[in-house]
Amino acid sequence: MHKPDYLNSIVNVMSSISSALGASSRYAKLKSLKPDDLRSRNIVLMVIDGLGYEFLMRYGDGTILKENVRARITSAFPSTTASCITSFAMGTAPQQHGITGWHMSLKEIGLQANILPFTSRLGGVPLQLLNIDPKAIIGGKPFADRLKAKCVHVLPKKVSKTPYTLAVAGKGSIIPYTSLTGFTRAVSRQIKAKSRKKFIYAYWPDLDTVGHALGINSRTAQRHLMAVNKQLTGMISKAKNTTFIITADHGLIDTKAGHNISIKKHPKLRECLSQLLCGEGRLPYCYVRPSKAKQFERYVNSRLKHACLLKKSHELVKQGYFGLFKPDSRLYHRVGDYVLMMKDDYVIKDELLGQETHFHRGNHGGLSKDEMYVPLIVIKK
Repeated sequence: MHKPDYLNSIVNVMSSISSALGASSRYAKLKSLKPDDLRSRNIVLMVIDGLGYEFLMRYGDGTILKENVRARITSAFPSTTASCITSFAMGTAPQQHGITGWHMSLKEIGLQANILPFTSRLGGVPLQLLNIDPKAIIGGKPFADRLKAKCVHVLPKKVSKTPYTLAVAGKGSIIPYTSLTGFTRAVSRQIKAKSRKKFIYAYWPDLDTVGHALGINSRTAQRHLMAVNKQLTGMISKAKNTTFIITADHGLIDTKAGHNISIKKHPKLRECLSQLLCGEGRLPYCYVRPSKAKQFERYVNSRLKHACLLKKSHELVKQGYFGLFKPDSRLYHRVGDYVLMMKDDYVIKDELLGQETHFHRGNHGGLSKDEMYVPLIVIKK
């Protein structure tokens, strides 16, 4: 298992960029990003969801991406979109922004939420209909609001105006797109737009989508990588006075069907829980009834020891898995009492009454090298 390194991570990428654009950060600047890299008029941070370092090394021969890898850095913890995209948007680790996975138990509003859609887990009710402001859930100040430069977010149209996006984008403007060609064209237009100094955050989600559905080692995922590379090569060749920093939120790992665990088949474990598992299938948070804590520990350490490592959540916070420095006061509740750190390619899931358990082919959130390590790609034009 590979622990995130908050001296060499996506959080440190944001520290380097913030320093170059007139803001400060408690997290160290990334050593592999030099000051000269960030003196361009345009700094473009491009996040390709699911582009793990190991995946790129396996399948990226001949691409502009692999040819310009500067370093191997870590994701944050957990290695999942909800936590890591928030780290890019806020410039901090989950320790500070408090977003801990797709499913989150929010004590302050008394329910479990799907955090990126900003809906209730039961019924998908938009939390804004309940008068819940996402700014009250996410800790800290948006990265864009701290910069002494124009900030632009190039995002898929379907998420460009969601409550979560508007909350984390802060004062940054949002440019939507609907296709891969539209994505690179939008970035190009922003590069050419007149401005003294500009930070462009550009997010591409579809490699992750393919990886979930068909597996990250599938031919379709490999072809998608080549399609992305072709579009980026054309766009980058025409850019001037621009530094491209290309990385990812996480990588993925493919899961064998026999390693998918449904908690429905473990009733003695389920009776120990006070609510559904939260977080991710590769890193679930367990809320355990105090009177059942010993039963819970015995069951996991005997019946599931082949599939996971049991850890007390507060110990992982203190050991720096979620980040450095003082945690958001709500973090301890959001990570439950225990964490199941899944081994190999195992996944465990829990679902609401009446729902079928759905497993992806490709998964992330865990601590394997395929999930945890992402590339730092730097191209200066």
